[in-house]
Amino acid sequence: MKVLAAMSGGVDSAVAAARAAEAGHDVTGIHLALSRNPQSYRTGARGCCTIEDSNDARRAADIIGIPFYVWDLSDRFHQDVVEDFMDEYAAGRTPNPCLRCNEKIKFAAVLDRALALGFDAVATGHYAQPRTGVDGLIEMHRAVDHGKDQSYVLGVLTQDQLAHSLFPLGDTTKDVVRREAAQRGLLVADKPDSHDICFVADGDNAGWLKEKLGERNPNTVGDIVDSATGDVLGQHDGTVGFTIGQRRGLRLGRPAADGKPRFVLDIEPVTGTISVGPRAGLRIDRIDGIKPRWCGTVPSVLDGSEVTVQLRAHGSEHRAVVRVGADSNGGRVAIELLDPAEGIAPGQAAVIYDGTRVVGSATISATARSSALNPEQALA
Repeated sequence: MKVLAAMSGGVDSAVAAARAAEAGHDVTGIHLALSRNPQSYRTGARGCCTIEDSNDARRAADIIGIPFYVWDLSDRFHQDVVEDFMDEYAAGRTPNPCLRCNEKIKFAAVLDRALALGFDAVATGHYAQPRTGVDGLIEMHRAVDHGKDQSYVLGVLTQDQLAHSLFPLGDTTKDVVRREAAQRGLLVADKPDSHDICFVADGDNAGWLKEKLGERNPNTVGDIVDSATGDVLGQHDGTVGFTIGQRRGLRLGRPAADGKPRFVLDIEPVTGTISVGPRAGLRIDRIDGIKPRWCGTVPSVLDGSEVTVQLRAHGSEHRAVVRVGADSNGGRVAIELLDPAEGIAPGQAAVIYDGTRVVGSATISATARSSALNPEQALA
């Protein structure tokens, strides 16, 4: 089988490429150039979009003994990931750019090009496990290493994409992968994992957004209002600097009437108002999701049976009941959390699991407290 191995320059993708080659596949390595000026993205060990990473990937390919190329996808990445990130924050939502990159770049743009060039599959270093179900569909399950499991950011993959994807590391723990890399002579064996957002050079999301948005910034000043009393507790210099659940950096000019800490409960970019309240106000048990994507057909488990929902890339799982509805934009889901959650923001992803199997993913459009309509009413 002809396999295209996406090599980020890290240890995971290097070992994945080596395993694919060792399995007898005809493997070609590629590194994705996601910025026309790589030095404008992260540098050193924090990133996955740097010249250093490209060189590390090339050296790994040489050691493995496979051809290696660099694909320039900077324009597509900027439009589908960076611009989406800015638009979402400007609208008061909190996007997940890593999930969007997997959806739009690694398993859309790359896979489409790979298939057009005659490759049969794309191999990556993601920690997830594909399996063939009793119905013949390809299922995606959590990785053996639950701490490194990346099925959350892969919940957007369709059945066709799963059919052309290889995840050689899903049955392995990270410490074993590092030892294997060292045994293979891969120089990235001890390279730290990348983290945070690759295109925000210094990790200051708010500062980066204010600089890049320019005239698209919905506001540069506004009130911070106590949701319980209506009192103005302070001012801010732009709603793009905030996300639901935030406590630090509020810079309140006066304390709340009850003297308790305040958290961001709501962001209104049109009026420029940030609503804050006590931690209890973050507690939600109703979620409305849009643009659902299913790993196969919509499973019967979503007929009111209990499933689990993961709401952050490394967050806890919540028992839930999910119901599927339809609208003009391709569908929606109503999620009743049997285990309430805190600090969940519109724009994030709700990934649905049946045991270890990924059922699908939806983008959170709204959240509510216990007083909200039940799932059947929400979809009516």
